Amino acid sequence: MSSENSSADDEQRVWDVVVVGAGPAGASAAYAAAVAGRSVLLLEKAELPRYKTCGGGIIGPSRDALPPGFELPLQDRVHAVTFSLDGKFTRTRRSKQMLFGLINRPEFDQQLVEHAQKAGAELRTGVTVSRVEQHGSAVPDRRTVAVVLQGGEAVLARAVVGADGSASRIGAHVGVKLDQVDLGLEAEIPVPETVAEDWQGRVLIDWGPMPGSYGWVFPKGDTLTVGVISARGEGAATKRYLEDFIARLGLAGFEPSISSGHLTRCRADDSPLSRGRVLVCGDAAGLLEPWTREGISFALRSGRLAGEWAVRIAEAHDAVDTRRQALNYAFAIKAGLGVEMAVGKSMLAAFERRPGMLHAAITSFRPAWRAFAGITRGSNTLGELVRSHPMAGRALSALDRRSAVAAPTVAESTPTTE
Repeated sequence: MSSENSSADDEQRVWDVVVVGAGPAGASAAYAAAVAGRSVLLLEKAELPRYKTCGGGIIGPSRDALPPGFELPLQDRVHAVTFSLDGKFTRTRRSKQMLFGLINRPEFDQQLVEHAQKAGAELRTGVTVSRVEQHGSAVPDRRTVAVVLQGGEAVLARAVVGADGSASRIGAHVGVKLDQVDLGLEAEIPVPETVAEDWQGRVLIDWGPMPGSYGWVFPKGDTLTVGVISARGEGAATKRYLEDFIARLGLAGFEPSISSGHLTRCRADDSPLSRGRVLVCGDAAGLLEPWTREGISFALRSGRLAGEWAVRIAEAHDAVDTRRQALNYAFAIKAGLGVEMAVGKSMLAAFERRPGMLHAAITSFRPAWRAFAGITRGSNTLGELVRSHPMAGRALSALDRRSAVAAPTVAESTPTTE
């Protein structure tokens, strides 16, 4: 176990904020609380840096939520997207401006943690949280929460932020409820220079064979991140999709350096975001975009909010004030990220029934492509798009109501430029 401070020093200390989990959500929460001048302890069960199953796409909202002075460790800058419908009707759209960037999670997460440390947060790695107690013998008073580690050590805090991933123990304590669970499978495939050059600056998005599924190819130097995602319960079909996808791309002859899988979980609309002096954010709260399952921007944004409101909860002197601050945090999440998730759920429902219609729109209808590009760059979000463009809202409603139609015949076409 590596540690920035000894266990003996922690036994009697009461931290203002303890953050569990050092991914993007936890590091953002720790940074936000530390930059406010509070004492912050960041707990992580792994040793850093560590690999995470993730495409590693950094869209505009992610970039905008980074700490000041953060330099993205970009592996590539995306200016083109090739879309296909289960391997057919392929079309590439190009943009003169960068659409989004691609990172490797180990370096990205490590850099976020370092920014939190520079702001004053302390880090302990190699520690596993067993449970959280807000009452009982481990808790000296009503303003204190005990984070109990494996082995029995209790770390005390005025507020706790749970950012410990989609299988969160802190989320279980809060009572997080989930209504969408998906399985993502991914392979990191080293490729020769000639293959890497063909993919440079371009990603592939393939609308998949199972309802709501899709695949991706994200180039990162001499490695291609290739993955697929679909609803949990379709494990064999999802694995077959990935194998067929890799073979179709001509990549079956290259040995992956890493093959991994991960479950993503979206919160139910009535799922709690807090319990007493404990808040949850990121994957631990089930916060991600339901259609694309994009989670980094949701982790960064919800983590920052959780850190800011954890500071307020740490300052609260009674249960009434604590509850008020927790409700304010929930309101901030629902007013922003919650709106985006609601639109994403509608998009997923439409996509599950009519992937061909979506493919035709985004590859052939210039406003649809511009909307996609605007969202990836950060000039728009799904929620803002529907609020500010009535036509988009009406089109989404129509897609939700319309009966299923056959996928359109879209001829293979030459690349176009925005």
